[in-house]
Formats: sequence, structure tokens, C-alpha cells
Amino acid sequence: MPQSEGGYVSLPAVNGNGGAIYQSTTEPTAPPSVFASVKRAIGQAIKSSPTDSEELLRSDRLPVIVGGSRISFRDRDKSGKTLTTKMPSAPTHTAEEAHLLGTMPVDPMDDIELRSVQLQFPNARGSILEACEQRRVPTDKGDVHVAIQGDTAKPAIITYHDLGLNYATSFAGFFNFPVMRGLLENFCVYHVTAPGQEEGAPTLPEDYVYPTMDDLAAQLLFVLSHFGLKSVIGFGVGAGANILARFAHAHPDKVGALCLINCVSTQSGWIEWGYQSFNARFLRTKGMTQGVIDYLMWHHFGRNPEERNHDLVQMYKQHFERGVNPTNLAMLINAYIHRNDLHLARTPPGTPGSETAATTLKMPVINITGSLSPHVDDTVTFNGRLDPTNSSWMKISDCALVLEEQPAKLAEAFRLFLQGEGYAVGTLQKLARKMSSVSRSSSTQIELTVQ
Repeated sequence: MPQSEGGYVSLPAVNGNGGAIYQSTTEPTAPPSVFASVKRAIGQAIKSSPTDSEELLRSDRLPVIVGGSRISFRDRDKSGKTLTTKMPSAPTHTAEEAHLLGTMPVDPMDDIELRSVQLQFPNARGSILEACEQRRVPTDKGDVHVAIQGDTAKPAIITYHDLGLNYATSFAGFFNFPVMRGLLENFCVYHVTAPGQEEGAPTLPEDYVYPTMDDLAAQLLFVLSHFGLKSVIGFGVGAGANILARFAHAHPDKVGALCLINCVSTQSGWIEWGYQSFNARFLRTKGMTQGVIDYLMWHHFGRNPEERNHDLVQMYKQHFERGVNPTNLAMLINAYIHRNDLHLARTPPGTPGSETAATTLKMPVINITGSLSPHVDDTVTFNGRLDPTNSSWMKISDCALVLEEQPAKLAEAFRLFLQGEGYAVGTLQKLARKMSSVSRSSSTQIELTVQ
């Protein structure tokens, strides 16, 4: 066959078979294209001897080993040559496919070793159930569940939860925040749960008269007396903040400071009363309905919470569906919507035009809310009733449920508040340096170590 530039030349015999010379065994002399190279490889594979293909198919293939923290991929033939391992598209390879795979270039990364893969979530939520000592404190209105976290010889912080929650679901994430764990080394926290609201609580008897908001506040006297506490620091959210404010107003000598989140100081309005009355009725007759869940989600997260933290919203919805006793929650909601006004006034008694019995809270108060919370106006009203010399109002941006959505900012505000009141100044200053180092790093950093 004549040979010229861009022409064709004959190839030598394949495996000593001279008859194969005049078959499809020609190639261009010019630089081949990718399509021509693939065509040539397929042609050689089709005309290769059966023994070569059968030998490739009979080659030993070591299994893939996946164990512990090491992942190894081994695929070798009898000669010891490493073959490229790919997920098979069919149960077995044809002879042509096996020959092609043998001629493919070897991937230099055929061995992948992951010796220590560690995922670290600095702000991971944790449970305080195992870290707390569980107690039942008898009161004149029934027993109260109290969980103790920390050394009882340290200054006391008493917490109270919001509607639909308990001490674990309300404060687990915040008090397991790294900075708060350091703060708890200098305090002892007493988590108080309203009657019948603890995890797995049995249904209260039908003849049980649920305590009013004033009665729930009066139960805290039994808690302080049971543990021998002379003065406490109050930390409450929502309905719990209202209960702590009532207790502090009635017993100012028992409370050294207050940190209240989304606190409401007035009686319920007609809209709130109507919605909550329907919710309480549905909880008694039908259980936890979707309408009740939607209202509770609005109460805690405001509008469109899925746009901020979808996983957190789903976790709270599952808790409302599975972890709440509907009948007991209906009793607490009924007590909350029938609350009376706190009768707080910024002006001192005796001022013309003011109520003679109205006084304000005497202890330092930090009044906190989220910018997306539906209770912002209530906290503004409450702030107008406090003494401006010993109180402060704070609105944290981009959140409604401050404990869960902005724990770092809340922990910093709470630390500065305690430091300003003279609690463990030296230790809190060390904690401030730790907080500054934590804030410099990303709060959602995930460290992945691959060796």
C-alpha cells in the first residue's frame, strides 16, 4: 500500500498471525486524534487472542477493605500490576472491556488512607440530664421537679422555662455552650420545672387544681427553703420570666439579680386569650394538634423560623409532638392566660397620678429579647416599668429564641451582667479572655483532619 504524508501504512502481524495483516490494521501516519486512538484501541481489543482475555478475566481481584479508619482499594492481576478500580456497570466484564481496562493508565491515587477523621462541632448541643441531680421538692400545691447542676456551695442561679418546654429542652443548649460551661464552675444552677411539665410526666389527676401564676411564684419559696438558699439569681424565659418577676416583686430580699428573656408584665390581651383558650381546649380533647404546634412555634420563634434554622425548628416540632403531655400543658396555658398584671411602676409610691400600691423591682434587671420575637413590644412595656438606674434593655438581632439562635451573644451579656454585679470578678475576667478567643474563630467551624 503506498505511503504518503497523511496516508496509511500496513501494521505488522498480531500474535504471529499473518492473516491479520489485511484486516482492520491500518492507522494514519499523521498525529492521531482522540477518536482515532479510541477506534484503534477497540479494534485491537476485538482481534486479540481469547487466551489474553480469559487470563484477564481469571486474574485474582482482591476485595475492597473498609475497616475502622483505613480505606484501601486493591485490584491486581497475577503479574502484580495494579489495575484501576471502578464501580462495575455490569456483573461481569466482557473480554473487550477487560482488555481496555488493562490498557488504561493507572490512577496514582489508588491507595487512600483516612487515619483520623475527626468532626468537631464547638457549639454542639448537649444534654444536661446526666449532669444534673434530680429532686422532687414538696410544696403546698404539689411536688416540683428541680434539677441541680453544679456545686451547691457556689452562688445559686434559679431558672424557669417557657410554655411547652421544660428545663432540659429550654436550657440544655445554652448551658452546654462552651462559655457557659466555664461560667458554671463558679455557680450552681437550680432548674425548676412547672408541675406536670417534666419529660415523661404522667397526666395530672382530673381533680387537680393547677397553681396560678402567683402560686407558681410562691412555690419558689419552698425550693429556696428546701436547699437552704438565702438569695438567688433569677434566669427566666417567657412564662418563666413572668413567674420569676412575680417572685422577685413579692420577695425582693430573696433575689439578688434577674435576667429575663421575653418577659410579659401585663395581663393577656383578647387575641392572646382567644388563641390560647382554643389551644387549651384542643389539648384536652384532641391532643397536640397542628394548630397548637403552629402557635407554640410562633410563640417561641416568631414568623418564618424555617428560613433561619430549619434543623432547630424540626427538633422543637418533634418535641411538641412527642415529648409534651397535652393535658398538663393545657393546665399551664390556662394558668398563663389568666395571669394578672404585675403592678409595676417606675415612679415611686406617693407620686400624684400613680397607683399607691405599685412599686418597681429593686434588684438589678437585664431585660432581653430578640429582634424577630413576637414579644418585643411586651419587653418594651416591661422596661418602661423598671428603674432605669438598675435595669437595662437589650434586643439581640437576627433571632427570636435567643437561647438557641444566639447563645454566644446571650452568654456574653449574662457574663458582663454578673461581672457588673460583683459575682466572681476574677474568674469572669478569665472567662472574658476565653470568650474573645472563641469569638475570633467561626462559631460554626467544622474541623476535618485527614492524614
